[in-house]
Amino acid sequence: MYAILDIETTGGKYNEEGITEIAIYKFDGHKVVDQFISLVNPEREIQPFVVNLTGINSNMLRNAPKFYEVAKRIVEITEDCIIVAHNAKFDYRILRTEFHRLGFGYKRKTLCTVELSKQLIPGQDSYSLGKLARSLGIPVSDRHRASGDAMATVKLFKMLLNKDLDKYIVKDAIRMEPKYQMEPNLKRIIDELPTVTGVYYIHNEYGDVIYIGKSKNIKSRISQHFSNTNPKSKKIQLQTAAVTYEQTGSELVALLKESEEIKKLRPLFNRALRRNIFTHALYSYTDENGYINLKIDKADGRKQAITTFSNRQSAKQFLFNVVEEYGLCQKLVGLYPTKSNCFNYTIKQCQGACISEEPTEVYNKRVKKLIDKNSYSGKNMAIIDRGRDIEEKSVILIKDGVFAGLGYVDLNYQIVNAHILESIITPMENNRDSQHIIQSYLRRKKKLKIIYY
Repeated sequence: MYAILDIETTGGKYNEEGITEIAIYKFDGHKVVDQFISLVNPEREIQPFVVNLTGINSNMLRNAPKFYEVAKRIVEITEDCIIVAHNAKFDYRILRTEFHRLGFGYKRKTLCTVELSKQLIPGQDSYSLGKLARSLGIPVSDRHRASGDAMATVKLFKMLLNKDLDKYIVKDAIRMEPKYQMEPNLKRIIDELPTVTGVYYIHNEYGDVIYIGKSKNIKSRISQHFSNTNPKSKKIQLQTAAVTYEQTGSELVALLKESEEIKKLRPLFNRALRRNIFTHALYSYTDENGYINLKIDKADGRKQAITTFSNRQSAKQFLFNVVEEYGLCQKLVGLYPTKSNCFNYTIKQCQGACISEEPTEVYNKRVKKLIDKNSYSGKNMAIIDRGRDIEEKSVILIKDGVFAGLGYVDLNYQIVNAHILESIITPMENNRDSQHIIQSYLRRKKKLKIIYY
């Protein structure tokens, strides 16, 4: 659990500042579950430059609670939480100073979104909250006020969690939670999980990820893990200390993240999925008569495939479908080996490419249309899919035919502005598995929105 906060102060000499406003959002890694926002009477003068910056003046604070009146609420909302702030060193110092004045020792673990941003979003011109939010397309209301800046930090932190493929942030959170250091109550873990689409991570007592999976219903899938009696499930049950998850909204995002993170983290119980997830591919070649032929063969990384398949049967079914959809010749797609005409020609469903009756340019035009639809080679495009809530969309970015990464957007201008979109997305490896996942998903989901650049 995280307490994401922002503090406005009076300014002044080091360790003599006082809090004028505080905003705390309790964040469970997915949504805000509690909040506390209040002006605070600092019982000291506010520096003029701070008044100009924040708009908070002494008249506004005359009837505001003093720090000792809000201290209990601050302790309660931040208990068992990691404090997250933009320049956490400053906010945490101010908080501890105020508690020290009350004779109270206040200690929490902290995370700084400035340092995390430098690590996970390198190359930005500035890491100040305002400029960073602007470059990432994060809307900020009430800039230099605690509530507005804290909410912008929530949105930034949510993005950073998404970009943290090594799961350093989550691992640290699990290590500090004492309730997970005891022998786990698997039923309680299940009860706390949601019925959403996403990727889930099963951790051992040290916070290490021992299994990664994806599901359209995380609660149901984890329940299966914990109730199965096969040897692998029993081993997972014995070693489980916690289950974390990342809601994705989109099944495509879940598939891509699962594949990437299994290869990156190499969990103990994911041995099978570390290997390639497809076996066959569709290739094309031009025969001696000038017709483009299609051929299903075992996947070969040295050859340029149009698209890939999990097995030969699904590849053959794809060919049967495109023969009908595009009016292709059974013989020229390898479904009807013969030295003469194909079967469809005899029932007038093939226009004679198999015996050179149909002009090559006419037939090849239909084949090229099929190839163009099922391959994103050389294309610049964004695949738009479901987000984690109704106001959000997920984006999978393809640049020059290469899978560049994925992310989430709230506003349409974040999609159409390529510079902002590239800052938002989490860069991911373009490999044969990711290509297969994207192409297979596009074949299944024919109504997806795609924007071409």
